[in-house]
Amino acid sequence: MTLAKKQSGIYIDDSVLDDLVSTDGIIFDCDGVLIDITKSYDLAIDKTVQYVLKNFSQIKDNIRVDSKIIDGFKSSGGFNDEVDLTYAAILSLTAAKKLNKDQHEFILDVISNADSSGILSIEKHLESFVDLSDIKNKLSYPGTRNDNLLYNIFDQIFYGPELYSKLFKHKSQFSEDGLIDNDVVILNLQLIQKLKSKFGKNIAIVSGRGLESIRYSLESLLGEFDLKNSAFLEDEPRELAKPNPESLIRSINEMNCKCCIYVGDSMEDFIMAKKATEQGCKVIFCGIIGTSKNPQEKLKLFENSGAMLVLESIHLLPKVLNLE
Repeated sequence: MTLAKKQSGIYIDDSVLDDLVSTDGIIFDCDGVLIDITKSYDLAIDKTVQYVLKNFSQIKDNIRVDSKIIDGFKSSGGFNDEVDLTYAAILSLTAAKKLNKDQHEFILDVISNADSSGILSIEKHLESFVDLSDIKNKLSYPGTRNDNLLYNIFDQIFYGPELYSKLFKHKSQFSEDGLIDNDVVILNLQLIQKLKSKFGKNIAIVSGRGLESIRYSLESLLGEFDLKNSAFLEDEPRELAKPNPESLIRSINEMNCKCCIYVGDSMEDFIMAKKATEQGCKVIFCGIIGTSKNPQEKLKLFENSGAMLVLESIHLLPKVLNLE
């Protein structure tokens, strides 16, 4: 499928236009949609990988886990959780060193063997030809978020000592400021007000982040959403993680939406919206590509997967919905 470019930053299949008119609710992912996480979550992935490899595998000369690697893992549809992605990168780079392979070439090959089962697909692939029991035993991942070593390191690096202590009731071993402070908020009140003119109170969030993490970055803007009918999956059991559609379906049903837009930036988001539709909810997926390091590549990924609507930014939603 090739989406028609209606104007700058808007790519749409005409068959979805009538359905857009009848939409009565809109639900947002957070990271990469409401907030640009390029210098926060993405950097936390790389810093955690480097720290773990240096301190637990004595591997010091590693490639950086850059946007190409991050986007590669995420395009498989199984890595909405940044710590899952961090773990997959640690296993991949450890295996490359054990096998004396070029790290960059090796990790791209690993990515080509990833699928929507996420870390299970990586473990299965790597364990077919290399013994990684040492690093796996040290990390014991995933475990539970409060008790697992890898989660603890990642969260301390991301949240910083003050917020980490507040959220998890433990003292951080790191003194540096949290990378969450590098979040760039894309959302503004003007956009919310335009959307409310069409959707009223039916504006919610279904995100992999926790509530307090989103509150820290969005501040007062979070109060503009229907929080009662939102879902913050970091605070939920692991089995509800994307692309499981249960949380999205629950949000749609509790808002009594007959036709809903879900705005996301990843394959997990697209798969979740598709599964919700298959289970009886009418959901139009809107892909966001502007926060990607390679927007055209992400556009192609969404197109090839069957997305009907792709935007460069959430700020183009009013144009698409004729709210301007």
